Amino acid sequence: MAGAIASRMSFSSLKRKQPKTFTVRIITMDAEMEFNCEVKWKGKDLFDLVCRTLGLRETWFFGLQYMIKDTMAWLKMDKKVLDHDVPKEEPVTFHFLAKFYPENAEEELVQEITQHLFFLQVKKQILDEKIYCPPEASVLLASYAVQAKYGDYDPGVHKRGFLAQEELLPKRVINLYQMTPEMWEERITAWYGQHRGRARDEAEMEYLKIAQDLEMYGVNYFAIRNKKGTELLLGVDALGLHIYDPENKLTPKISFPWNEIRNVSYSDKEFTIKPLDKKIDVFKFNSSKLRVNKLILQLCIGNHDLFMRRRKADSLEVQQMKAQAREEKARKQMERQRLAREKQMREEAERTRDELERRLLQLKEEATMANEALMRSEETADLLAEKAQITEEEAKLLAQKAAEAEQEMQRIKATAIRTEEEKRLMEQKVLEAEMLALKMAEESERRAKEADQLKQDLQEARNSERRAKQKLLEINSKSSYTQAMNSSAAALSADMAAYNSLGSGGSESLSFDFKDTDMKRLSMEIEKEKVEYMEKSKNLQEQLNELKTEIEALKLKERETAMDIMHSDSNDRGGATKHSTIKKLTLQTPNPGWPFSRNVRTLGPER
Repeated sequence: MAGAIASRMSFSSLKRKQPKTFTVRIITMDAEMEFNCEVKWKGKDLFDLVCRTLGLRETWFFGLQYMIKDTMAWLKMDKKVLDHDVPKEEPVTFHFLAKFYPENAEEELVQEITQHLFFLQVKKQILDEKIYCPPEASVLLASYAVQAKYGDYDPGVHKRGFLAQEELLPKRVINLYQMTPEMWEERITAWYGQHRGRARDEAEMEYLKIAQDLEMYGVNYFAIRNKKGTELLLGVDALGLHIYDPENKLTPKISFPWNEIRNVSYSDKEFTIKPLDKKIDVFKFNSSKLRVNKLILQLCIGNHDLFMRRRKADSLEVQQMKAQAREEKARKQMERQRLAREKQMREEAERTRDELERRLLQLKEEATMANEALMRSEETADLLAEKAQITEEEAKLLAQKAAEAEQEMQRIKATAIRTEEEKRLMEQKVLEAEMLALKMAEESERRAKEADQLKQDLQEARNSERRAKQKLLEINSKSSYTQAMNSSAAALSADMAAYNSLGSGGSESLSFDFKDTDMKRLSMEIEKEKVEYMEKSKNLQEQLNELKTEIEALKLKERETAMDIMHSDSNDRGGATKHSTIKKLTLQTPNPGWPFSRNVRTLGPER
């Protein structure tokens, strides 16, 4: 009895100790995941779990996004997950997205997974037209996206129509020109063919380096009103705060870089931006919702923190990640070089084998033709010999008949004919016999000459037969040399197989010893690559302009959007690009002060 009571008590206590959980669905740019979360978990617990699952260490760029009544919101790290205004039905869905963008993707994005997630997100924003991209740049970005997915261009594999099912260009660009899908594919493929040798991560980084110079890249827009009630747009990005006309998201009316802002604060729905330069007026504006104000403040704080962080020495964690990334890049580069060498050796061996096979086939054909010629020569010689023998026998027979005729003539002359008639007849017969003997002598002489001619033809045929046999011997000797070369090619292929098996079999024990000389050599190679890239970049704009000029004739002017017109006008005026702005801000001394009022965190009730 006591045992049963103890058993029930232990079961009930175990039941009480089991934490309550709920299901969460996390949607990334290329996958979906589900987790069982404890009810007491805060936003940081869930966020850290997602980052560990993805193997992501550059966590400061990302966040978990959800929607509240058509308004975007981000999960707060210090607040319980279920205390947010999220739907309570399971699974609770969040989107794992980039919340803050780098100023310079190549310098700041270290991990390959970070680069890949940014690439997918920026690509989707361009295709969804949340980031305006001019047509010629859209084609170039599409070519890098194709390189990232398909690898190096191979005309034998990537045949006409292989991009038919791919979404590579914004619909606005496609509708703007009288061009068929085949014409777009032809121009994308022309760029794609120039990216040979770039790995997936390199192609994605090139995509981001071009996309980060687009005017709307990394900008979060919010509808606001100034003190006069004029409707405006506030843009928050990695460089600062920007005020736009609602009809023009490309060119801000006024900008406040982070290093020129002294303070940002809000009270209720009113925001205040105080510039560092006291001569510049304070800018105040109102937003429509308190929830939007909190989101604006979150983005301001996060972007300013990263702005200041970029201008300080890297933390130990970042230094370790960059060192690991350099080692990984060096390892991949060495691996690519090894594979390139193996591929080159394999191609050379295949070319040698093909050449030997072609030569062997050629020699076989020559040997067959020589054999046929030899057989024809032998047949001709046999026929001539047989004909000469027959002619010789005929000549002997004619000579014998001529001798018999001569004897008959002598016999007839010796015969005495008494009567005149017999004498006349005898003379006639003698005359006929003489004529016949003369003809027989002529025919015998002609046959003798023909026999001599046939003997000469027979001698020439035998000489031809001897020459054909000699040529056949030469061809057989060449064939033996070709077989020796073929065996050498087989030995080379065997060596290649042994080398490949050594490379694959020893992969587990393969290690790279990065000595100082290796790192110096690698640094020199990287510096050389940078110089080559700068030289290529000089021609990039010219090529883009050529493409723009080429497709300009096919543009449908009536389909141009306001964005297209504004972008064209901005280029005609020669406005400063975002890239030049980054360089300018990087060279300036940052404002070390904290630009956000501490009391903003207590203004308004937290939800």
